[in-house]
Amino acid sequence: MAINTFARKEIKFLLDMQQYQQLMEVIPQYMNPDKYCIGGKEYGIYNIYYDTPDDYLIRESLAKPYYKEKIRLRSYYSPASPDSLVFLEIKKKIGGIVTKRRVSMTLAESDEYFATRRKPKATKYITEQVFRELDVFLNNYPVSPKQYISYQREAFFGKDNSDFRLTFDRKITERRYDLGLNYESYGGQIIRPDQRLMEVKVGNSMPDWLIAKLSELCIYKTSFSKYGRAYTNFVREQVAANSSTYISMASSPILMNRSV
Repeated sequence: MAINTFARKEIKFLLDMQQYQQLMEVIPQYMNPDKYCIGGKEYGIYNIYYDTPDDYLIRESLAKPYYKEKIRLRSYYSPASPDSLVFLEIKKKIGGIVTKRRVSMTLAESDEYFATRRKPKATKYITEQVFRELDVFLNNYPVSPKQYISYQREAFFGKDNSDFRLTFDRKITERRYDLGLNYESYGGQIIRPDQRLMEVKVGNSMPDWLIAKLSELCIYKTSFSKYGRAYTNFVREQVAANSSTYISMASSPILMNRSV
């Protein structure tokens, strides 16, 4: 069973198409494509985010606390079948440093784990440790599937520093129904088709060449959470719907019974 763990900074930028294309002109000088992105290819990432009945985890995250955490189930195939490999991830951000730990299993095993806490057989101590961390998380928060998010990604890593990564996401798709990785990717779009969400993932500081190019192209850091943006859009839609209902009721004629 595969296990990944890391700690790094994740800095986000929202690019228009011209900025993206001009930046991509210099990327090959300093970075190599991810093994899944050879020849300009992209790969899909498909996620289910879990949250409490009152959406506590995402509401707390949007408040930008010093410490926050979330849990999600991820697949690189869509739709996933019961025997497809998926990754259960617990992601934390502490003072700007992001840590992520994950375990792999089949989709059917993930369903079993959430339902009964029955775990796939682990052969490594670190896997057991992450499962204990997941158990504590799930004991603290009564979570269930709340948000689907998928996107297409281009990824690169530094020629001189493989820990330095750069990703570009497009077609960021969200929905709050059909919350399973066994469904196709469909739903609303979080960013425009002519935009790319760029993430700089680095252990220390960004390289000088990237800082200079971002300055030249007027690309500025932004605060952007895919789940956060999807949830904010959902809340706005709910408020708008409730406001429309209230206005409709207020404008309707009221028939009063004047009998005594």
